[in-house]
Amino acid sequence: MKVNIHDLGYEPTDLHVTISELMVATADQSDDMLDRTITEVLKTLRDRMNMDVVFCSEFVDGRRVFRQVATGGAHQTVSVGALDELEQSWCQRVVDGRLPRFMADARADPVASALMDQLPFSIGTHISTPIVLKNGEVYGTLCSFSFSPQDNPNPEDLKTLEMTAKLTAMRLDGRNVMPAPRDVPAWDLKPK
Repeated sequence: MKVNIHDLGYEPTDLHVTISELMVATADQSDDMLDRTITEVLKTLRDRMNMDVVFCSEFVDGRRVFRQVATGGAHQTVSVGALDELEQSWCQRVVDGRLPRFMADARADPVASALMDQLPFSIGTHISTPIVLKNGEVYGTLCSFSFSPQDNPNPEDLKTLEMTAKLTAMRLDGRNVMPAPRDVPAWDLKPK
């Protein structure tokens, strides 16, 4: 099913413009530009979804690395480049199904509630989805959360996050350079 961004309640000047910028970022452009574009998308998501934190993580050698982070600024919870044990993360638990992708109030979920004591901050509403590359590999996750449960959390925000994760995966796949073919023809070029 193809999701139209307008079906999710966005105006042309809203997230659509920012996601369009993400889509035009190509492998020919620098990683810095792509990273800035993803950061802008995360900021727009944070504002649109009324969340305190939105981040993009990568799973590397048994660790979760925060690659891009958008916070409200008042309460710094995670920062770009920080890492922790993947198995202990909520991200891994979402990917393998031990936690749901959408929690209106994380305290109401028995598994999430039991994990709250391990965190240096509270989590209210939590929405997370894997970033899955074309080859089926899970790159990491796109996550968002608020410190307190939202009054009226929107389950459609999960679709928005999933669509953004797919676009992010497309850009990440586009950055991968294909290896040169092993058998290169021995062409002789001769002037006319």
